[in-house]
Amino acid sequence: VERAHLVAVIVNLAQNADSRSTALRCADGRFMMRLKLPNGVTTSEQTRYLASVIEAYGKEGCADVTTRQNWQIRGVTLPDVPAILDGLNAVGLTSLQSGMDNVRNPVGNPLAGIDPDEIVDTRSYTNLLSSYITSNFQGNPTITNLPRKWNVCVIGSHDLYEHPHINDLAYMPAVKGGKFGFNLLVGGFISPKRWEEALPLDAWVPGDDIIPVCKAVLEAYRDLGTRGNRQKTRMMWLIDELVSLHSSTPLTELRMSQCSYQLIAVLALQGMEAFRSEVEKRMPNGVLERAAPDDLIDKKWQRRDYLGVHPQKQEGMSYVGLHVPVGRVQAADMFELARLADEYGSGELRLTVEQNIVIPNVKNEKVEALLAEPLLQKFSPQPSLLLKGLVACTGNQFCGQAIIETKQRALLVTSQVEKLVSVPRAVRMHWTGCPNSCGQVQVADIGFMGCLTKDSTGKIVEAADIFVGGRVGSDSHLAGAYKKSVPCDELAPIVADILVERFGAVRREREEDEE
Repeated sequence: VERAHLVAVIVNLAQNADSRSTALRCADGRFMMRLKLPNGVTTSEQTRYLASVIEAYGKEGCADVTTRQNWQIRGVTLPDVPAILDGLNAVGLTSLQSGMDNVRNPVGNPLAGIDPDEIVDTRSYTNLLSSYITSNFQGNPTITNLPRKWNVCVIGSHDLYEHPHINDLAYMPAVKGGKFGFNLLVGGFISPKRWEEALPLDAWVPGDDIIPVCKAVLEAYRDLGTRGNRQKTRMMWLIDELVSLHSSTPLTELRMSQCSYQLIAVLALQGMEAFRSEVEKRMPNGVLERAAPDDLIDKKWQRRDYLGVHPQKQEGMSYVGLHVPVGRVQAADMFELARLADEYGSGELRLTVEQNIVIPNVKNEKVEALLAEPLLQKFSPQPSLLLKGLVACTGNQFCGQAIIETKQRALLVTSQVEKLVSVPRAVRMHWTGCPNSCGQVQVADIGFMGCLTKDSTGKIVEAADIFVGGRVGSDSHLAGAYKKSVPCDELAPIVADILVERFGAVRREREEDEE
């Protein structure tokens, strides 16, 4: 009866849907479906099923690898949703609690279990988190109405591929009393008006018991978090509000004032301690251990490139990282990826937060044949230095909140810049269509945030605010705005200048002269 009612509701919505009925860009009643894919691990069978879904929609159907190691499939029509959900369930997937004010996809090390230098295999932990979040695909109503979306990750390597500094909860591997576990960071986020790095909670949990603290943090956020202005409802805002217990001035105002960093740091620590006490109250036994003195991350570690061919910890095996330009794939691409995973690997694919794909468990004697496959001309294991770090959100092709088109624009501007300069190393460039920053421009070396401006003739055109100086890894840093409201058609020479001034690039004409 409940299922029949659900189908009736969905069909009714479809019959009455128009472009004004949703915040997402709903062209002709078409929608996006986001999945739960803990650790970004998926199978060839699952990939084939998703390919079959978008193939049915012809040119309207496609899929994106997202910045949370996830798939988004596009072109979905509402009457098809019940059958698609059945199909997802049949291959071990779900879209349950994947959007709105829910816990988003748990992120882990894309090289988990195959990396010779990993600290811990994150797959079991992200699977546990996903099982708790969705109550084993049955739905977990206790955490489906949070004040805002909430991100979690488990760190498995020194490379910090998971970007812990922009997650609401990050598990950092650490040993205490001879036992393996995790120190915790909390509060990292990016939003239109504010972005902050995660801070230590001064807490440690044993590796075999990670769910209770996740539950306690979520319940503290659910119970105490603000539900008014949605620009001020991420979890770090709650931590800041708890500073008011110790100061008459909100911490957000102090951050913007001339107060000393020392004072702000003291008050932030007090606010975090207050938040910690709320979390501790919600632990099963009312106790939350203090953090281990140090985590296991090597702070001097040079972040490795996972694109290309690399040896696994398993003797005679390699993984092959493929660059997927701005994360966009078509049905034919997905069918081919599934075939390659079966023919050359173990039937498994790994998605990354940089919108790329890793094929693990390739026998060394098969590597050469894999590299000769036609699909690898499109999804190259050796992209150019500017392409390999290119990330772009959905953009206004499909998203109603995006101000500009991002994916094709990102590729175009990168191509233009490559004609102007050559770079000595990879430079990460991220594009986001609006201030919500799903493309995470603040973590990029160079970021582009969509906006509108007037060109030299007074015509309103697509433009971007440029961000410079973001970093990932142990010395992470969130970038600020460098130059605002630059028409997109004028970006290439400005980006070339930035690359020369800050990233050691050489102008092509100079390079040619020297030759």
